[in-house]
Amino acid sequence: MEDYRQTKGRIFDIQRYSIHDGYGIRTIVFLKGCVLRCRWCCNPESQEYRIQTMIVGGKEKIMGRDVTVEEVMETVEKDRPYYRRSGGGLTLSGGESLCQPEFARDLLKAAKYAGISTAMESTACAPYQAIRELLPYLDQYLLDIKHMDPGKHKAYTGKDNRLILENAKKIAASKATELNIRIPVIPGFNDTTEEIRAIASFAKELAGVKRLFLLPYHRLGQDKYEGLGRNYLMGDVLPPTTEKMERLKQAAESASMLACQIGG
Repeated sequence: MEDYRQTKGRIFDIQRYSIHDGYGIRTIVFLKGCVLRCRWCCNPESQEYRIQTMIVGGKEKIMGRDVTVEEVMETVEKDRPYYRRSGGGLTLSGGESLCQPEFARDLLKAAKYAGISTAMESTACAPYQAIRELLPYLDQYLLDIKHMDPGKHKAYTGKDNRLILENAKKIAASKATELNIRIPVIPGFNDTTEEIRAIASFAKELAGVKRLFLLPYHRLGQDKYEGLGRNYLMGDVLPPTTEKMERLKQAAESASMLACQIGG
């Protein structure tokens, strides 16, 4: 048995039959650990690498388990017929998969060697060497760009955006994977037409970018904070209206000349 299939990592969920985060029907593997602390994060149980206990429905639930690539692929392989018919495959999510670079690389490698399409949603906030090592096994990079201003980015996520933007340019220049830019639209943070246009203009300069995705803020993860004994920092912030999202979509399209989609 190949050694890379015994690489160990830490995950907190595997979601099957998803129609988001890549083409077709996906199996999404959620990895533990993230370098950012976005105020709106809908998976706060992903942020810490350590295994945690979270109260879910009044009961304790262990968040995090250690697995091998082989064990994860046993689940991924079960849905091969769905991938084949829909053009789907494996997506890595988190957290930030690049916090476990060897595990992420070897998961993608195992899927590619099995003939399964691969995608990863990521902030690219990691040394480029970690990204370069997994690009040969990655069909689609879903790259989050949250803001162009480093100060505002740091205030809302805990880190500035310089490394992220630098890596975005390098990934695009590599032409090794299909690169799509995803923008979480967060009221009070980046939901003005000027801020969305700035990100879209940056995306326009990235060679080979095919699409922009505007992902409207939602509060679906709010209960998880209480379950972890944490405060939800977004307070009473409401999701953007459909009309607001349409205006931002038009702004992004006019600034970038790229196809833009709400959601996904």
